[in-house]
Amino acid sequence: MSCATVTVSPAPTHEQLQAPFLPEIQTNGLSTSRAAIIDSASSKDSVPAMSHETNGRGRQIASQLNGHSDGDLSSYAFPDHRLRRKLENSSKTPLVLVACGSFSPITNLHLRMFEMVADHVRFHTEYEIVGGYLSPVSDAYEKAGLASAKHRVAMCCLAVDQTSNWLMVDPWEAIQKEYTRTALVLDHFDHEVNVVRGGAETSSGEHKLVHVALLAGADLIGTMSTPGVWSESDLDHILGRYGAFIVERTGTDIDEALSHLQPWKENIHVIPQLIQNDVSSTKIRQSLKKAMSVRYLIPAPVIKYIQQHGLYIDDSAVPGIYSKENRSETPTPDRVSDLEGVRS
Repeated sequence: MSCATVTVSPAPTHEQLQAPFLPEIQTNGLSTSRAAIIDSASSKDSVPAMSHETNGRGRQIASQLNGHSDGDLSSYAFPDHRLRRKLENSSKTPLVLVACGSFSPITNLHLRMFEMVADHVRFHTEYEIVGGYLSPVSDAYEKAGLASAKHRVAMCCLAVDQTSNWLMVDPWEAIQKEYTRTALVLDHFDHEVNVVRGGAETSSGEHKLVHVALLAGADLIGTMSTPGVWSESDLDHILGRYGAFIVERTGTDIDEALSHLQPWKENIHVIPQLIQNDVSSTKIRQSLKKAMSVRYLIPAPVIKYIQQHGLYIDDSAVPGIYSKENRSETPTPDRVSDLEGVRS
């Protein structure tokens, strides 16, 4: 169920995570169960090396996800092929970034956000990034313009496999039959990275818990500061336990949003966009429906995938291109009018 060869682990089910936020990781300190796992991991002679990456993971994950968007975790495996198990600087706190979202489709800005946060972490914090994850929402989210989970996961896999050496895609949230709250998604990552895998190893052979944090755009913080949108318990769990790295976005008053989140201000890191980028999935879908170019706005392999599967095209907006005789034999990488076998 992942983009590469991964270690199969007994992942908690959605129902298990619904129990008050995994009791063994609810408090700020180590619980007995987690401490025991860390101690056990520390006694190991070595940490497994990252696996060799292969091509075609987007197609692989699409086929694996087929028929498994109903909460069936029997073939699920947490992706850890790029998760660094050993710290380069043992004095720092290991950090995993998690971006939750629709990714319909994934854009260059989604990927760029990880790089902006990585720079901020390196220059301004005592963290060391050991991994980054995209967690596409399940079909149960029922958002307008949402392509099926199998397509969105596949596009994310294609994007990170061919453009990054540290980002990964976890399909766990995408295969749930019900919408999964962000707080529970972060619990899932904490469980996989710290409980199952024992955190990160230092140069002395000791193990540290990896800090899991949410990565998001400023528009998300805007919703968090809006009364009634997020429950107080979820906000406290997300921002209090995990914290967030927020990238500024055009049109969002970040200071106003943060003024309503004062109890967690110490756990919210704001990263300015030094080079403004206003690309969004919504704008990409709108451009595609108008048969406009999206080249250099989303990764090239994602454009090709959209073409091959006829995603985000409105029949009424581009009449005539759906008929067999109007299909292009050699589609160009960015023109909807040249798509092969386009369907809505």
